[in-house]
Amino acid sequence: MPTAPTADPEPLDPSRAPANERSARHPDLPGHPDLPGHEPAAAELARAATRAADDLLAAPARTAEDLPALPARTADDLPALPTRTADDQSPRLAPTADDLPTLPARTRLGDVVPAPERVTPVPDADFVLTADAVIRVSADAAARTVAGQLAALLRPATGHPLPVTDAARPDPAGGITLALVDSDDLGREGYRLEVTSDGVRIEAATPAGLFFGAQTVRQLLPPAIESPTPVAERWTLPGGSITDRPRFPYRGAMLDVARHFFGVPDVLRVIDHLARYKLNHLHLHLTDDQGWRIAVDSWPRLAEVGGANEVGGGPGGHYTRDDYRRIVAYAAERHVTVVPEIDLPGHTHAALSAYGELAPDRVAPPPYTGTEVGFSYVDPTSERTYEFVADVLAEIAALTPGPWLHIGGDEAFKVRPDTYADFVERAQRIVADTGRTVVGWHQIAPAAHAEGRVLQWWGTTGDDPVTADAVQRGARVVLSPANHAYLDMKYAPDTPIGHDWAGLIDLPRAYDWDPGAHLTDVPADAVLGVEAPLWTESITSLAEVEFMIFPRLPALAELGWSPRATHDWAGFRGRLAGHGPRWTAAGIAFHRSPEVPWPAGRPAPAGSPATIPTQPGPEEVAVPTPSA
Repeated sequence: MPTAPTADPEPLDPSRAPANERSARHPDLPGHPDLPGHEPAAAELARAATRAADDLLAAPARTAEDLPALPARTADDLPALPTRTADDQSPRLAPTADDLPTLPARTRLGDVVPAPERVTPVPDADFVLTADAVIRVSADAAARTVAGQLAALLRPATGHPLPVTDAARPDPAGGITLALVDSDDLGREGYRLEVTSDGVRIEAATPAGLFFGAQTVRQLLPPAIESPTPVAERWTLPGGSITDRPRFPYRGAMLDVARHFFGVPDVLRVIDHLARYKLNHLHLHLTDDQGWRIAVDSWPRLAEVGGANEVGGGPGGHYTRDDYRRIVAYAAERHVTVVPEIDLPGHTHAALSAYGELAPDRVAPPPYTGTEVGFSYVDPTSERTYEFVADVLAEIAALTPGPWLHIGGDEAFKVRPDTYADFVERAQRIVADTGRTVVGWHQIAPAAHAEGRVLQWWGTTGDDPVTADAVQRGARVVLSPANHAYLDMKYAPDTPIGHDWAGLIDLPRAYDWDPGAHLTDVPADAVLGVEAPLWTESITSLAEVEFMIFPRLPALAELGWSPRATHDWAGFRGRLAGHGPRWTAAGIAFHRSPEVPWPAGRPAPAGSPATIPTQPGPEEVAVPTPSA
């Protein structure tokens, strides 16, 4: 994980395999400051929650197909939430639990995360999705794919057949219409949604816009729409119109599969989570000291030897070329671009274990399963190293249709700054030779500029003159401030997994920053977008992944998608509260942040997912337990 390279520290013996928290390496980093509106009671609730979670989080996760049916809920079970629009500029508030509004009797048109650009409710124009509804779509193959995805999302809970039909001029006529239209104002990912008593219409200039509009339709239906089995419910969408488009073109999350390996089904489920909240990039941290997770035909021992371990000494694993193609294709169908990272020149111990010829001393070290960083590097003075880099990046580029190749560049502590800069500049040229654009952690900033290059900034203070200088020379930035966006940071002191070297990140802290104004002397038009990284030194299962990303991932999604004028903590937490029942129905593990007015519900039936009690109340969501 990213800090600036330094010159020649003393060698570290990898056989010691020390496992330490990053606070030991960053004693100067601030702890979690007091946030306005935080009450001691809330902190106590969070600590009680995480103590209770300690035993439950280790339970193996299940997919939606394994989950039992949840009891049907009616609209009367849900309490009430004020609608907010982009025009509502009231001050941001952080009230205590006693000030919380009740949740709505039903979903309102503004209850969408991320917040839409413009919402216009129309009373008495609600639409009820009935068993005879049809989905009509423009006669375009990609648009029809989106229509099929929407039908697949809605069929399990409704039990409705929802046939998909092509239409040259789609008309709602009692169903849902997806129409491709010429519209310069919506851009590549924007959409317009209109709900009337006669039907629902989504318009967009591209299939991606239709897809994101379909995610909004999904959120406007009752929470039980997430159930994997039929539920008795009146499937009503609130009347009115939404016009929506993203603030930033890059909105993503990172999954570290190197420290602990996550198989293809887990990665696909994470892609689904991103798509649900209109995130469009999945950064896969594929290589590190503990494991090499992607097969490379020209260097087969990288995966065979380098992929056979993980933190703590587990079996590790790697993706075959077909596995990786499956991930990329699944993501593309959901308008998510995969960004593969091959971390260089440091974080390469697993590669050195497989090929000692890449090491400075030409000796293959034994596998490493600890969590220390900064001790490994490929020899930056050897031509064999650059043959390795060129072969690997060419194969990864050939498997990845997206425009980005991430070369890491962080924590190469043992490489001298001038040698490091030479390596980065040569690696950037190798990336350009593959036809891709280079991305690197912001430590690559001092190197010479390469056309289009992107710096992923993960610092903890917005004053970074080196990055600002790189931006002045033409670089763009993706923002991942560690003290706001790192999903592996703990929520509270007693969160049973995660780290705290960048501070504690509760939900308000994840939400309370502006990507467009976060870095000094970096203008908003140089910000490509935001990304929320999840490092996995302490995270071993899908349930733990979900617990750490929910509810913080939707907060980062809103910062990346929604206009700055809509960013409002009180409004966000009110809208987010209604997503708790949705996650419950979908079997998603999540942290019940005490700052959010989650609705009370019914106790889970016998055999349903185990729950994590985090505050007084009859229901908690979420860590799936094994079936009997």
